[in-house]
Amino acid sequence: MKLLQKRWGKKSSSVLAVVTAFTLLLSACSSGSESASSTGGTGAGAKTTLKVEIFDRGNTPAGYTISDSYLTRFIQEKFGTPNNIDVQFVPVPRSEEVQKLNVLMASGSEVPDIVFTYDSGTFNRYAQQGGLTELTELIDQHGTNLKKLLGDETLAYGQYDGQQFAVPGKRLVLGKYASYVRQDWLDKLGLPAPQTAEELHATLKAFKEKDPGNMGSSLIPFGMSIASAQYEPLLWSFIEPLTEEQRYTLTQQLGSNDYPTLLPGFKEGLQYMNTLYNEGLMSKDFGLDKDKKKLWEDVSNGKVGFYSEDAGEIYISGTYKNLQTNQSDAVMTPIDAFQNSEGKFAKPAYAPNAMYVMIPKSSQNAENAMKYLDWMASGNNLFDLQFGVENENYELVDGVPLIKDDASPEISGRIYNAGDIAIIVNGKYVGDDKKNEEAYVVQVESKYRDDMRKSVAISNIDTIQPVRFPKPIEAEAKYGNGLRDKFQEFIVKTTIAKPADFEATYENMMKDYMASGGQAILDERTAAYNEMK
Repeated sequence: MKLLQKRWGKKSSSVLAVVTAFTLLLSACSSGSESASSTGGTGAGAKTTLKVEIFDRGNTPAGYTISDSYLTRFIQEKFGTPNNIDVQFVPVPRSEEVQKLNVLMASGSEVPDIVFTYDSGTFNRYAQQGGLTELTELIDQHGTNLKKLLGDETLAYGQYDGQQFAVPGKRLVLGKYASYVRQDWLDKLGLPAPQTAEELHATLKAFKEKDPGNMGSSLIPFGMSIASAQYEPLLWSFIEPLTEEQRYTLTQQLGSNDYPTLLPGFKEGLQYMNTLYNEGLMSKDFGLDKDKKKLWEDVSNGKVGFYSEDAGEIYISGTYKNLQTNQSDAVMTPIDAFQNSEGKFAKPAYAPNAMYVMIPKSSQNAENAMKYLDWMASGNNLFDLQFGVENENYELVDGVPLIKDDASPEISGRIYNAGDIAIIVNGKYVGDDKKNEEAYVVQVESKYRDDMRKSVAISNIDTIQPVRFPKPIEAEAKYGNGLRDKFQEFIVKTTIAKPADFEATYENMMKDYMASGGQAILDERTAAYNEMK
């Protein structure tokens, strides 16, 4: 399984590794486990262990570990101890979550009782292969609060072939992306904020040639990583207007995202990236930066003039605060920079579901796992996990918790990974939609809230809705992980190719992509569309 973690050149073996993982998974499942109605029971006085996956993003504050923090202790105190359960958290690197989860699932005995992924193909594959506990009876018996919170519409995203195999998290904010530009650099040069790819190109060249930040050779006009938030707004702005048939048949859903590989305009988007890179306007080693750590470091150190990101992430992660600590006069403004041929700032939006929260078939604690998820949805537990302690982490104003600007790092660090703990929602849950969106905005310090609100508003402009068929596309579940790696390789190799080699590189990468499952997905989506029509 180590093949799953290799860099370019080893990707051709990744599909074989995944197939091997699922062979082992089925073997583990065949060893048998108690039915959902009988698992999780404990004898009188017996203490059980409940293992829960947790993302490790490498940003744990001092004094904590990823599996031992304020929130993990809160869960043990409020849920674990009263139920005689030892809740243990199993770290999974966020940047390698699918590969690591495949390894855990294949092990059978090592897999946590609660696992999750944003990747729909991975969920569909596990369900298809018989690796997941069917949850209908467990939800009915032990998940009444959970069912009420999520509702039938959200729960439907966790069904496969009419059966409930996952608890989908409820996504509360559907906008994805905004872009950011150094406003102080624009002001020094007397430039307006760019709104098109052409205007952005001119702005980036001005940043490089005139160096308004006095960064010298460390200047990066366009900050880039190989995470989707950096390249998706750019690439989708090049996509031409589509017919309904093109949307359904040519789009490829790999994981949780729709990919534009076969859409008209994709090649032109890559050509634009190639131009920026070869003119020295883009992060040189972006293809190695999968977890965005290098990008965030460069932004924080004032090297980056422009970049795209998840809406509000610059404020939530502390990147902007770090930038202004390092350069007190630095100003980075949210903008919409990629207008398409129709004059729209088109960018993808999220589906209304978030994580697929699953209980492996091999788990002996399915009942306790469901009780844990239901506990999270009951009373004030979800609120306390997301916001911390009143008058220490936040103040309640009109039912919306406002983060306290004067909270010490120790206090604010309590809830640093609340989003990865509170897995039944994505966003900040307060109650109604209006309060939820406001709670999402005001989770940052007061001086950043206007920009935070602006970035969220930008993310909701001219959104491209996900394309979904009534039933899963099996080829996407089968080839999705490998093709997602191929797609990133596609971007990197075409971007860094010498201009004279771009055409040949593009053709070779497209041929490889289609042979690695892209054609199978295209064929199945075309058949599914014709059947749907």
